[in-house]
Amino acid sequence: MADKLAVGIDIGGTKIAAGVVDEDGHVLARLKRETPTTDPLEVIDAIASITEEFRREHHIRAIGVGAAGFVDATQSTVLFAPHLAWRHEPLRDSVARRTGLPVLVDNDANAAGWAEWRFGAAQNEADLVLITLGTGIGGAIVIDGQPYRGQFGIAGEFGHMQVVPNGNQCECGNQGCWEQYASGRVLTRRARAAATDGTELGKLMLADAGGTVERIEGHLVTAHAKTGNEEAVEWIADVGDWLGVGIANLAAALDPGMFVIGGGVSDAKDLLIGPARAAFSRTLTGRGYRAEARIVRAHLGPEAGLIGAADMARITARRRRPASPGARARVRAAARTGRSPKPRR
Repeated sequence: MADKLAVGIDIGGTKIAAGVVDEDGHVLARLKRETPTTDPLEVIDAIASITEEFRREHHIRAIGVGAAGFVDATQSTVLFAPHLAWRHEPLRDSVARRTGLPVLVDNDANAAGWAEWRFGAAQNEADLVLITLGTGIGGAIVIDGQPYRGQFGIAGEFGHMQVVPNGNQCECGNQGCWEQYASGRVLTRRARAAATDGTELGKLMLADAGGTVERIEGHLVTAHAKTGNEEAVEWIADVGDWLGVGIANLAAALDPGMFVIGGGVSDAKDLLIGPARAAFSRTLTGRGYRAEARIVRAHLGPEAGLIGAADMARITARRRRPASPGARARVRAAARTGRSPKPRR
């Protein structure tokens, strides 16, 4: 196991989640920190500190960082992170200098998509799309067993597809983005409005939040929906409807075999996935004359990002990029098994 452990670090807008991950995707140790949001150097300090703590008990081979932002095609620089102070931040090289280890940086949703393909809901699926529903919407694409990042590294930002002309204002600066209608932000917005208006559900959630409207978050809607509250169930279903419409659009463009739904909002399970499947079937172009992709819930939960980041870093650290088509095929097979390809003699 000496050369098979990697650290996975998932950097979100509010917390850093990290773990030591083995070649089978098992998390052997875990740490969490609050995310420093105003100083990029403090984030690097936190990553270095976490890694040093893990190295006291484990032989670490590489570090994988999943960042909530746009990562360039070389998987080295965070170009833009809407909730952090990163602007063209050379994160890979900065962390490598501090730790002396090989480092891979990728978008957090790409890391989660890789983890679900390797170890989770999408094993043995050639082509998949991951959609993560949290505060916003993230996404990842795997085609023929390989992550697809696009020419500039920014593919998969599904949340900022515009679905309503002149619709709700989005934090990205545009209006009518998909994540303004199918994300945790929607539930939070409706819940706080209900609390302000004094509806029955609003009163319940206000009590849950200790009487402070600003402490109400979308997960409270999910909690009440699970107890059978009809209004909360309806709100989750509305998000599911918008989710299914967006998935139908993605199916028209990408035609994957599976859509995997992750993120905190997916905790609603069939209350969300059921309406999404119905809206997808109702909206899909060519419905009734084509095969429909499966829509399933992610299996790995909130640790998918750190698992995927660690696994990609470990595989990358152990292989050389081959030049011949045959060698490329061996590396692709190696990615499936997590073992380094053996060169022919």
